[in-house]
Amino acid sequence: MRREYHQLLRGGRRREDKYSHGFSSGEMQSLGSICEVLFPPLPLNSIEGQPSEAVQRFYQSSGSQFPVPDEVAELVAKRGLVEALILVRAVLLILSTRLGTLLLCGSLSLSNKWPFINNFSSISLEKREKILQRWFRHSLLTPIRLAFVYIKFLSFYTFFTLADENSQNPAWEAIGYHTNTDENHSKVSKERPLQKGMIETMQETESTLAQSLAQKGLEVIELPEQKLYKIKCDVVVVGSGCGGGVAAAILAGSGNKVVVLEKGIYFTATDYSSLEGPSMNQLFESGGVFPTVDGKMMILAGSTVGGGSAVNWSASIKTPNSVLREWAEDHKLPLFGSSQYLSAMDAVCERIGVTETCTEEGFQNQVLRKGCENLNLKVHIVPRNSSENHYCGSCGYGCRSGDKKGTDSTWLVDAVNSGAVILTGCKAEKFLLKKNSHGRGKRKKCLGVIARTLNKNIRNRIQIEAKVTISACGSVLTPPLMITSGLKNKHIGQNLHLHPVAMAWGYFPESNSEFKGKSYEGGIITSMNKVVSSEEDSQVRAIIETPALGPGSFAALCPWESGLDMKRRIMKYARTVHLFAMVRDEGFGKVKVEGRISYNLSENDKENIRAGVRQALRILIAAGAVEVGTYRSDGQRIKSKGIKENELEEFLNSVSGAEGPKALVEKWTVTGTAHQMGSCRMGRSEEEGAVDENGESWEAESLFVCDGSVLPTAVGVNPMITIQSTAYCISKKIAESLGK
Repeated sequence: MRREYHQLLRGGRRREDKYSHGFSSGEMQSLGSICEVLFPPLPLNSIEGQPSEAVQRFYQSSGSQFPVPDEVAELVAKRGLVEALILVRAVLLILSTRLGTLLLCGSLSLSNKWPFINNFSSISLEKREKILQRWFRHSLLTPIRLAFVYIKFLSFYTFFTLADENSQNPAWEAIGYHTNTDENHSKVSKERPLQKGMIETMQETESTLAQSLAQKGLEVIELPEQKLYKIKCDVVVVGSGCGGGVAAAILAGSGNKVVVLEKGIYFTATDYSSLEGPSMNQLFESGGVFPTVDGKMMILAGSTVGGGSAVNWSASIKTPNSVLREWAEDHKLPLFGSSQYLSAMDAVCERIGVTETCTEEGFQNQVLRKGCENLNLKVHIVPRNSSENHYCGSCGYGCRSGDKKGTDSTWLVDAVNSGAVILTGCKAEKFLLKKNSHGRGKRKKCLGVIARTLNKNIRNRIQIEAKVTISACGSVLTPPLMITSGLKNKHIGQNLHLHPVAMAWGYFPESNSEFKGKSYEGGIITSMNKVVSSEEDSQVRAIIETPALGPGSFAALCPWESGLDMKRRIMKYARTVHLFAMVRDEGFGKVKVEGRISYNLSENDKENIRAGVRQALRILIAAGAVEVGTYRSDGQRIKSKGIKENELEEFLNSVSGAEGPKALVEKWTVTGTAHQMGSCRMGRSEEEGAVDENGESWEAESLFVCDGSVLPTAVGVNPMITIQSTAYCISKKIAESLGK
């Protein structure tokens, strides 16, 4: 019995969908020819072993086949930064002309037949491959390289995430990937626990929205001449993730009328499909295609009801004691040294059902544990907000079993049961600030927020007036919202920490009988290793955990050396184990404008990443990998079965830091992040932070921040418990002040 999913999380293009990228025919011809080079059709004699029919079809498939180029162009146009769109289109336009191709490709564009110069699409496939190989290594004209890297990323991501109406992709069978689309989850509850407090504005009309708001117990005034709905409540919370969900529950439970604004959509366990493409598109900020402005880091940030807690990898680690001491003593924030905070962590862990055991580990975590044991390295069990039997490798696309306890199934349920109202598909535009003539010495006072629904059929804005306004839309969205509203504190949008990660991989053939399963099966993070400076010095340089990588993300991140090498790499997907090294970054970035993040690693961060990747490689080899490597652009790897220590040390010494594709180097790496912190950090004065210890803006009375952006520094571990515990403490104080 095939399980039905939410229509937005299914495969296949709907009939009403039309491409609107606006690329010219010449640009599309160039794009298609690049896609073909990246992933070319290959002769069957290039296949190793005795291939199945699926493998044969895979080798004969091409990146230029419909609709891959159009989908790539659509992603560039809709998701890309303005300069990325301009750069890509400029390169494609240049390559569509003979003179431009000669300029960028040199002698390889020449022909012995009239007109003697080819445009890019007319050059032979073999020569086009040589051209791309040259550009990927080019260290001087990095803007051109950036264009090719961007196209490469989107082409592979698109090819392997496209799913048809039956939720299938022809390549998946060949590479050993499946999503259990026929699995019958009859035990999964079909209940929608937030529905009684939910207004899904995407399903409303201009005439029904006011009525729906009133039915939820809200006082609504419609002002047609201003195209505005006015709503009054006690507390408005912008965002429903780790911070917003907790805040809504605490404040609604204290007797306040709470309204939660969430721009994402509400999904439950029975809605989720585990399909990488549609899930990333609907559940993540910018559809999961969210690079920093220089392209050296890819950012994952949840964008649905429940925020990051709905799509994270379940790791539920308490704030390390060393970090709490640093924040309390060095940053002079007593909250983090208090019993109140410790009690908050306990309350959070209890509410989201944190367990500290795992009945059965998946393939990747088995490898991590075995490799550490063989090296006499300590392995730490990672607590999770799920049962000990939770064996789900696709929770990053929403938990289909309903076992993982995000805010959408815990705190927000509490909030709704206490009368809170959640507006989905509703984006905050700015806070309502007025000059504060008689407050607590702050220049401004916040009276609420103005929002708009993403439903194009509803033109009226929504003005929510509240005693308290809470920004909980995360570290990448809270600062732009505050700046757009007119706040000027110098720390808003600064001090952004990202917990950068770099990955190592190891290949374990099916013949390795010690480890069963596939890389995408089993609990995502159940074990962890800490990289320390030395046996005597317990200072943690990095932590090593395992990621969830769907085939699209895997292929997009893989170094490209040639079309043949790429297909052979991807054929090993299901038995390729990934370990990532994550550092507590000293470097930081900034986000002042929505969607535009700049970020720089410190030299110490780069060395810590290098140390982490080196240890990850050692762990993989110790566990029995026959080949290991990194994601450096030159495809850095080595056959590791029976490797000698001196050969291994030479290889490990060649592991380099995390320079991005824009750097003036031949060999580069794209790093990633799923944690964002510190961009509106707490400080004991407005000279040291954007908000005070209570989470209140130093500039605007009654405006609070309740998400990861208030954290003083990076945490160094998965931050969900830290964010929720901090939000718990802030919300309790707000509730006390409202109760006076």
